[in-house]
Amino acid sequence: MHVQVTSDPAAFSRLVFPFLQKDPVLNTIILSNVRERAVGIRPADDVPPYFVSVHDPDVIGVAMRTQGRGVYLGSLRADLVDVVADQYLELYDGVASEGLYDEAVPGGVAGEAAAAQRFADRWCERRGGRAQEAMRTRLHKLITHTPLTAEAGTARLMRAEDADLITDWGQAGFPELRGSHDWAAQRLADETMWIWEVDGEPVSMVGYHMPIFGVCRVGPVYTPEMHRRRGYAGALTSRVTAEILAQSNLACLYTDLANPTSNKIYAQIGYEPVADFVVLEYTA
Repeated sequence: MHVQVTSDPAAFSRLVFPFLQKDPVLNTIILSNVRERAVGIRPADDVPPYFVSVHDPDVIGVAMRTQGRGVYLGSLRADLVDVVADQYLELYDGVASEGLYDEAVPGGVAGEAAAAQRFADRWCERRGGRAQEAMRTRLHKLITHTPLTAEAGTARLMRAEDADLITDWGQAGFPELRGSHDWAAQRLADETMWIWEVDGEPVSMVGYHMPIFGVCRVGPVYTPEMHRRRGYAGALTSRVTAEILAQSNLACLYTDLANPTSNKIYAQIGYEPVADFVVLEYTA
């Protein structure tokens, strides 16, 4: 068994996509992240990404770390964690953080619970500090679609004049999008961002990622505080799901397990659980 590492998303995609496409729903995060970097949809990182693959002799596991994120293990088997953790420890060897993590050093790890905890234990044993749970998420896939409606409004595609608003909403709801202005333009070009509108006023947005091996992941989903609890996001997610299905693709999405309302709504649409993941963050 051996480990390979690269910062080239195109090279990494050629190497690992035949392995990942065996389950494109379970591997949706790595597939979309790497593809969007490989084709230039995402802007170049200021901090190099590190994509890791484990071979025996073919690919049997993958992980990645990109700017603004911790190490992402996805569905990496727990018995492969040690060699992957050691590779990342070597990559960041000499970058002193003393518990203070920034763009240069991963501030945590995400993956299935057993694997993420094993990685965090090994990391903290070598570098100090401790890991604490920041979030639990659940991956769902659409089984049978049920349309939802809201108290008012209709769905429409994003238009050019919505770009600034969508950028602002994205940066308000998703820390990794702060400082980025290109992603909204890309969503406009790809026609993958939808808006729920009430009396001509945008009140919610739902996007989705372009299909990879026949799977589209829904997100981002965002509704400003003043417009929440009126069913807008649920109705719009249902409409976006219908759009994905109309293109003969499968739909999947992630939920925050701390938000029972959204989990209930997505279940009403027809999404069923696939796997649970945990996000661990390092502290001093």
